[in-house]
Formats: sequence, structure tokens, C-alpha cells
Amino acid sequence: MFDNDDKPWLEGLNPEQLRAVSSDARSLLVVAGAGTGKTKTLAARVARLIDDGVPPGRILLLTFTRRAAREMIRRAERMVAAGGTAIWGGTFHAVGHRLIRSFASRASTLGDFTIMDQADSADLIGLVRSELRLESTARRMPQKATLTSIYSAAVNAAEPLEELVPRRFPWCEADVASMSEIFRGYVARKRRHNLLDYDDLLLYWRALLDGHSGDAMRDMFDHILVDEYQDTNALQADILLGMRSSTDRLMVVGDDAQSIYSFRSADVRNILDFPDQHPGCEIVTLESNYRSVQPILDCSNGVIAQAKERHTKELRAVRSGTTRPSLLTCMDEAEQSQEVCRLVLEHLESGVALHDQAVLFRTGHHSALLEVELSRRNIPFVKFGGLRFVEAAHVKDVVCMLRILENPHDELAWFRTLQLLEGVGAASARRLMSELGVRVMGEPGPDDDPLGRFIAGEVKVPKQAMAEVGTLRLAFAECRRAADVASQLEGLTGFYEGPLERLYDSPLARRRDLEELAGLAAGYESRSSFLVDMVTDPPAATGELAGPPLLDEDYLILSTIHSAKGAEWDVVHLIHAADGMIPSDMATGDAQEIEEELRLLYVALTRARDYLYVYFPLRYHHRRMGLDDSHSYAQLSRFFAAPVLESFERRWTTAARLPEPDTVAGATASVDAFLSSLWP
Repeated sequence: MFDNDDKPWLEGLNPEQLRAVSSDARSLLVVAGAGTGKTKTLAARVARLIDDGVPPGRILLLTFTRRAAREMIRRAERMVAAGGTAIWGGTFHAVGHRLIRSFASRASTLGDFTIMDQADSADLIGLVRSELRLESTARRMPQKATLTSIYSAAVNAAEPLEELVPRRFPWCEADVASMSEIFRGYVARKRRHNLLDYDDLLLYWRALLDGHSGDAMRDMFDHILVDEYQDTNALQADILLGMRSSTDRLMVVGDDAQSIYSFRSADVRNILDFPDQHPGCEIVTLESNYRSVQPILDCSNGVIAQAKERHTKELRAVRSGTTRPSLLTCMDEAEQSQEVCRLVLEHLESGVALHDQAVLFRTGHHSALLEVELSRRNIPFVKFGGLRFVEAAHVKDVVCMLRILENPHDELAWFRTLQLLEGVGAASARRLMSELGVRVMGEPGPDDDPLGRFIAGEVKVPKQAMAEVGTLRLAFAECRRAADVASQLEGLTGFYEGPLERLYDSPLARRRDLEELAGLAAGYESRSSFLVDMVTDPPAATGELAGPPLLDEDYLILSTIHSAKGAEWDVVHLIHAADGMIPSDMATGDAQEIEEELRLLYVALTRARDYLYVYFPLRYHHRRMGLDDSHSYAQLSRFFAAPVLESFERRWTTAARLPEPDTVAGATASVDAFLSSLWP
């Protein structure tokens, strides 16, 4: 296929990967099973295009994290011995922002806009709801966070509220009319303040494609490559269709078996229907798995084979290994926790570090009892599956102060920042904002510099806030003179020491987060680019999730299955394999939800390299009401059908062990003999 065997990007490709890398099809779908080297394949594809003479700036690489894009570009550059290739790489939202900035002058409603993150959006929706006096009606309205989720789901799924709410938020069905009023007010408020939320970055990208800018955007790229295509939503799929020109090439890579984010409006139909939407599409399936041993893949293949609709594939192990996965039946949750700890320590003694082991679960609270047992046994652990870094309150506080430096009329940032001062509540914050002249940009007002007025001390604050407001004024004044964003963050965190100690627990862990934030900011040339990335592609980790600082450098990983996607460990322990847990009893409303729960189990199983343990507690203890039973008996997850069970080694703990068949048979014979003596 290629005459030059010295091309570095050919090295190590298997026949399936080589076919994907070398294809000249106008539309290419690469169905990449778990652990089959999709990152390597995408990087090699980019390297091949550059080696073929395609200008890097004519290549668009869309991923779901900035880190993934950087890793692929770094690998591609190494393969072709190139540096600074200027490939358009990043998340959908980051690329959308970049394009909107480039074409904003062609959109009459856009100017020098500011981007809100999800917390800002929720605050603004709450403010609109309050102004419409809908929160004080006799009937309880959904909270602002719920309203934000509903708004975002409707936008990304391109689904009317009347259809979306009964299906995904049925408890809010009676409030559809009120929600429509709130959302109209929310959109109008964004327009007045020249604000875009996270979803607007996709909406305006698609809207610009439909207008005069569309041809110019389409002409920018010769090749479009998309990673994790199974995680795209309806809006993103529309954007890709709109970006297609008559000459460019589109390659999407993904695995329908790992589509587990419908709660974020991801639509598995995008990857299932891709061949129909793109006639003449070539399909390449990657099935050689470089992660797991074959016995683990046998049970994973058996699980996903139950899917009603899928791109057929059968994962084959490249690595050797014969250890079968284990299905352990425990008497209850307590015994499950004890057994997990025993096996974790057993593997530790055999040379498997704690951080090479993981305990996975469907929902965050499923690990509660295990965490107690781990602490009792002095086994350090870190838990993942909660707030993203920028959603942590202390990080949000400091970022809001930085936003005021960028836009002195940012009312949401002022509203949060002023309430950090001791003695200042919501009402006082609104009064101070009015005195400072915080208003919609462009509207007439007495002063165009609210920050300058604040630094000059032209507002009256409560007595208990006098000391802190003085420190904040000095911090803002110094930050205005500082040239780089890292120095500005350091100045703001100096003021923040007081509020941090007063408002939050675990201040030491939170200080570490702020140090990490300053270190991250050091890589940015401008404050605006830093703030944009905090919205479009924020870091995901926070030391707060790990709790207090660890005494040991090694630690066990606890993670929800959703947070574990894309990761791998030598040993994986999957707990609570009971119906109602996996699948969750909250996600069995229809066939589509059950199918996604099946895919979620598949993702969990395919995280393991060498050892896989699945735990099934027979009993769950509870007493919701005084006269309730103290426990209930569980049923093994419906996804462990007979063919799947054949892949497992079945084990029982001592308390849960059932009588052996010969013992039961002996008991039956004894009963028969007794009965026969009663009626000979």
C-alpha cells in the first residue's frame, strides 16, 4: 500500500489500524473497541496526512478533552519529525469559540462577548426566575440547577420541552409553561449583557454555518477527524454535517458499545446511523485489544452481545493470560467490603501497587460502606466521580475575581465576589453593585469603571467587612498593574486567605487547588484566553475529591464507572452487581435506558488488564420505616446471562456459600425415606 517502509507513522500498526490510517474514503467510520489503540490510529492518520503534504492548518481534529487533542498532535509531530504544526485541534466547544471569534463581525448580534460557565448560567436562570416571581408561587418550582440542566438538554438534543421534560424530567412536567417563560427571559438577559453560555458556542457555530459564513468555514479544512464520536449529541452531529464540503474528508472514531453519556444528551444514534447519513462510507473495525487478557474479553464480549443494535465486533487479546474473571457472591454489603479489602491487600502483597487497582461502582454513594472499611484498615484511597475542578466553590471564587479584572461590568462575578466579604449578603451585594455602577456594557451610566470606583473606596460597606474590603481593594489595584495572569491570581489569593478560612472546611487542600490553578495560569499569555479555557475545556481533577492529604504515596482508586471511562488498571473490582444497582433502578424506564446500562457494564469490565472481580451481595440492609424488614434479598444483575456466567469463575464467601449439590441430594433422600415410612 505504501512503498516507503521507513515512514515512522507505519511503525507498529496492525492490519486493521493500517487500513484506517491509509484509507482515502471521503467518509470513514472507525469502530474502535475498548483498548484497541484508537489514539495511536488517529495520531498516525494525522501524521500520514502531513507526510502526504496536507498543510497542518487544513486539518481539524475534534476531541472531547484538550489533553486528548494535544496528545494526538504530539504523537503525530513526533512521527513526522515536525514541531508547531498548527493543526486545528481541541474540543467542539473550544473550536466553536475560536471560529465564532473569527466570524463574530459577520453575526450582527455578537460583539466582544463574555462566556459563562454552568454555575454562571444557573445563577442567571435563578435571577430571571426570581424577577419573574415564579419562585414564590404556591407550587414549588424546580431549582435553578435543574432548570439549567433542562435548558441544556433541550438545546443539545434539539428536542422541544413538551417532549423532553415528560421523558427525562417527568417530575417537572407541570412546569413546562413556566420554564418556557424563564428560558425566554434567560436568553433575552444574555443578549442584553452580550453573554454566551456553554451551549451557545455550539448554537452559534451551527447558525454561522447556515449563513454567509458557512462557505468560508467549510473552505478552511480539507480533513476533519473526530474522536469519541459515540459521545456526540444531535447539535454536534448537525455541525459536522454543516462543515462538510464537496471535497473534504471526514473520519470519525468511536465505539457504540461505550456510549454512556445520554444524561449529557449524547446520542448513540449518531454513530449507529453514520453509514446511512454518509453514503459510500467505509467502515473499519479495530478488534485487536492491547489492554486485557482474553478471559476478561470473553465476558466483555458476552455482555455487549446482548445489545439489540450495535456495530458487530469481537475483541481479541494481543497479550497472553489465562486467569478467568471471578464472580464473588457475598452475604451482604459489609462482607463485600471486607472481601474487596482482602483481595486488594492480597494483590498489594504480590507486587501490584494500590494505584494499579481500582474499585468501580455505578453511583457515588455505592462506595460509602467500603470507604469506612478502607479507613478502618488504613488503606489510603482517592475517589473520583464528583465536582470538576472549576466547579469547586473556592476555585470559582478566585476565577470570579479574575473575571472582574477582565470585565468590570460582570454582574455575576461581582455578586459572588462581594458576598465573600464578611457581613455582606445578597441584598448588600446588590446595593453595592448599584453604587459601583455595574450595568450592561454599552448602556449609559455615571461611570464606566466600577472596578476603579471600588479600588478608590467609593462605596459604603458593613463595619465587619472593613478590613477585608481594604485587602481586596489593594489586591485589585496590584492585579491591574500585573502583566501576567499567574501574578494576578497570586495577588487575589492573598486576599482570599481570610474568606477561605472563614467560609470553608479543609482549607489546606483548597490552598493546594489554588496553587495548581496559578501553575496552570502560568502557561497562558493572556487573561482572556485563560478564562475562556476554564469554560470550554476545564481541568477535571481537584485535590478536594481526595479528601485530606495522604500519608502514603500509594493509594487505591475508587471511581464511578462514568469517571473511569478511558482509564485502565491491572486489577479491577466491580461492586454491587445486583439488579437495581447495575442496571440502576433509576435507569430502567425504557429499552434505550436499559441498553445504556448494559454498555455501562461493558465499559466497567473492559477497564481491567489482568484481574477482574465482580461482587454480588445477597442481602441489602435497610429500615426506612419502623416496621419495615431489616433487609431485602438481591438478584444478580440481569446482564449476567448464562453465556456470560460461563466466562466467570464462580466463588462464594463462607457466609454466602450454598449447600453442595450432593448434600442437597442426600437431604432429599432422607426426606423421601421419612415420608415413605409414613405411608408404606
